[in-house]
Amino acid sequence: MAMIGAIIGDIVGSRFEFSNFKSKEFELFHKDCDYTDDTICTIATADWLLRDDQNTEQSYAKILQDWCRKYPHPKGGYGGRFHSWIYDETRQPYRSYGNGSAMRVSPVGWIFSTIEKTIEVAATSAKVSHDHTEGIKGAQATSAAIFLARNGNSKEQIKNSIETQFGYDLNRTVEEIRPIYKYNETCQRTVPEAIISFLDSTDFEDAIRNAISLGGDADTLTCITGAIAEAYYGTSVLEVIAQEVFNRLPQEFSQIILRFYNDRRN
Repeated sequence: MAMIGAIIGDIVGSRFEFSNFKSKEFELFHKDCDYTDDTICTIATADWLLRDDQNTEQSYAKILQDWCRKYPHPKGGYGGRFHSWIYDETRQPYRSYGNGSAMRVSPVGWIFSTIEKTIEVAATSAKVSHDHTEGIKGAQATSAAIFLARNGNSKEQIKNSIETQFGYDLNRTVEEIRPIYKYNETCQRTVPEAIISFLDSTDFEDAIRNAISLGGDADTLTCITGAIAEAYYGTSVLEVIAQEVFNRLPQEFSQIILRFYNDRRN
């Protein structure tokens, strides 16, 4: 349903965010699962794309702040510097290379007809707050992977393209990463691992389980992984899981998701 995979990942991963969980065996939707800042910011990105066909930084910054101010206390909270940015009327970026730029970008990967435009708008979405080179690159690589996946590229083609264009080392497996991986909120130590969790998967659910089993910033890892996995495996496999998500979201979130889905189709 175009970006629902990211939100599924966020909600499933939410209860593992700080637990360093290292297994693929767990109940997918637990009573402690809820949406986090990842979902709020993803909804904001979709709302921006629906409202501003010029894709300007100024409009995105305001829309992103408005959504975050409206939902000030998500599960897990906001990052410290981003929380300050939410209430900064000057809306100045703060040179962040945190993974927040990548976790909110998935709608960008779904909407444009060329990878060049996708990467351009991904950079715009990152720069309002995460204007460090690595913050921008994380958003671009994530959106590019979604674009490639939804346009029928193989995993090998996606891997080669992301490695060539963005320089990430994707020549690792989940089994190799898991024993040594630790909680990390940077793009450079989240985005490659999230992409590998997708590349190393057999289906959508397996991709989510891979990401959580790394034991890192689980909700964001699974948000990024879920976004790419949905684009690759297709939305039809998500119908039952998606209903679990809609049951946990405010109605206006669901409305944005459905509007974004219908806008893409028209």
